[in-house]
Amino acid sequence: MMATQESIAHEARLRAQNIGGIDETTVELESGITVLAGRNATNRTSLLQAFMAALGGESASLKADAEEGYAELELDGETYTRTLTRTGNSVVTDGDPYLDDPKLADLYAFLLESNPARRAVTMEDDLREIILRPVDTDEIEREISRLTDEKNELSSELDRLESLKNELPGLEQERTDLQNKIEDKREELEVVKEAIEEAEASADAQQEGQDELEAKLSELRERRSALEDVRFDLETERESLSALRGEREELEDERADLPDLDSLDREEVDDEIDRLQRQSQSIDGVISQLQSIVQFNEEMLEGSHPEIRQLLADGVEHESDAESLTDQLVEDQETVRCWTCGTQVERDEIEGTIERLRDHQETKLAERDDLEDRIESLRTERREINQTRQRHERVDRRLESVSDEIDQREARLDDLTDRREELEAEIDALETEAAELEAESDDESEDDEESLLDLNRRANELEFSLGRLERDLETTTERIEEIESDLDEQARLEARREEIRDELEELRTRIDRIEREAVESFNEHMDAVLEVLEYDNIDRIWIERVGKTVREGRRKVEQTAFDLHIVRSTADGRTYEDTIDHLSESEREVTGLIFGLAGYLVHEVYEEVPFMLLDSLEALDSNRIASLVEYFESHTDFLVVALLPEDAAAIDDEYDRVTEI
Repeated sequence: MMATQESIAHEARLRAQNIGGIDETTVELESGITVLAGRNATNRTSLLQAFMAALGGESASLKADAEEGYAELELDGETYTRTLTRTGNSVVTDGDPYLDDPKLADLYAFLLESNPARRAVTMEDDLREIILRPVDTDEIEREISRLTDEKNELSSELDRLESLKNELPGLEQERTDLQNKIEDKREELEVVKEAIEEAEASADAQQEGQDELEAKLSELRERRSALEDVRFDLETERESLSALRGEREELEDERADLPDLDSLDREEVDDEIDRLQRQSQSIDGVISQLQSIVQFNEEMLEGSHPEIRQLLADGVEHESDAESLTDQLVEDQETVRCWTCGTQVERDEIEGTIERLRDHQETKLAERDDLEDRIESLRTERREINQTRQRHERVDRRLESVSDEIDQREARLDDLTDRREELEAEIDALETEAAELEAESDDESEDDEESLLDLNRRANELEFSLGRLERDLETTTERIEEIESDLDEQARLEARREEIRDELEELRTRIDRIEREAVESFNEHMDAVLEVLEYDNIDRIWIERVGKTVREGRRKVEQTAFDLHIVRSTADGRTYEDTIDHLSESEREVTGLIFGLAGYLVHEVYEEVPFMLLDSLEALDSNRIASLVEYFESHTDFLVVALLPEDAAAIDDEYDRVTEI
């Protein structure tokens, strides 16, 4: 159920000069309904154009015989302006209007005859496209893709943290075991050191030989320590190489899964975009010419070219009063003098010609919209080609970097292997020399006690073992601290993943929500208006959302469509479904207006602009116009509607009227 908008008292003043057919005018109005009452060609539509210009719309035209014009709107103590200046064959707009971006207002608040939402029904256009036109669906898809990638990364990281959490108890037990082993090794080493001290104390007589032996043993310890470092470096290099080779395999698999660049013809897509853009620009030229022709002829009907009128008046023979001819040209008479051939013609014929020109202009606008859709589809395809190329380049760069690093580490591994073999050979030689020095001692103990060389060898082994255990303890402790630090982030990552899930849900349902609310709003208001306007031969007009498969670039995707249904009943009470072709002009106009109102409410245009503008309601009878206008009033602060005098008479006298422009 769409809520109506609460009306807040406002006052507004509009000044306009050289807009449409207006020379200069000032209009004051209060919030609520303002009726622009008058015959055709009395500048009512021009005044609506002035409102649109000051509010930021793009549909205002500069008076044909003027070089400059402006619209100025005072509202709630603020002043908003729009200037129009003729520059060559074009008109340039400037100023500080009410809206920075008029897209929503142009679609759903400025409901003039040419309004896209109104004409979508009469022209049987794509209703869903009109409702979703303000929504950047490509940006939504890009944001969904970005958030999905981030969510997947977070999930992978949380899975890793969960694995780490399971790894932590084993690491803590390993740390405890290492601490116990280190304590045992230290105690054992202390015993061996005491034995070495005792052995050295009993060998004072052979001090010189012992010094040489001690030097050899010291050198041996240094070589063993160096060998241990080399072995550790070798192990580290092997682990790094294994990880790099795994990454290289993943990159090669990723590259194999990417589309073949030879199948992605960017140049062909660019050429097609250029061709379609040239075609669109050509159609724009035709549309611009048609707009100029329509505008000129409408202004001539409104009497906006006094010099041309006077020229025609001067050229008419047997007329005593040229002013009467001028009046004939601008008043709402059945015939007017044609400004191209000078003959008397039916006004309806000229208006009919203008209407056909408008219809042709609408056809061209539809062609241009189709071209723009195709261009946008090709641009999407081009973006996909660019992204694929960028992925190729990223993978190739990383592959090259990883391969280079693998080569460097393999060379480093070879160097370390050579160094290990050198150290092992040196250690063997030193052990042999130390053994010979010990054997040369004439004073060697005769009992079974362990030799000094053996004791030193045991001490070296214990020190190496102790060093390895301490390094393992340090590595294990660092790993535990790293895991604990990572686990500290788990709660934040889980909260962020939940936020992303909510954001994705909102993004994925945003289009669905807009579609659903638009359909509900249209159906709700259509039912209400049909009841208010008492269309007895129509049971219901409603929109149904249906699914269909459409092509986007090279892909086929599922998309919804809006199907308009008309339900009628026969005299004997049977119901049947009719088509939009069989709607009367009045019924079509009402349907188009309600569709525009649905877009106005769904996109909350009332939050953007406090005005709604209506004209071209002549297809409805006066009482229905009055009921429809009062129905629309509850949804906007200012409702400005252009009506013929007889239709305006049906509007309650309490509402403001403007009769002189």
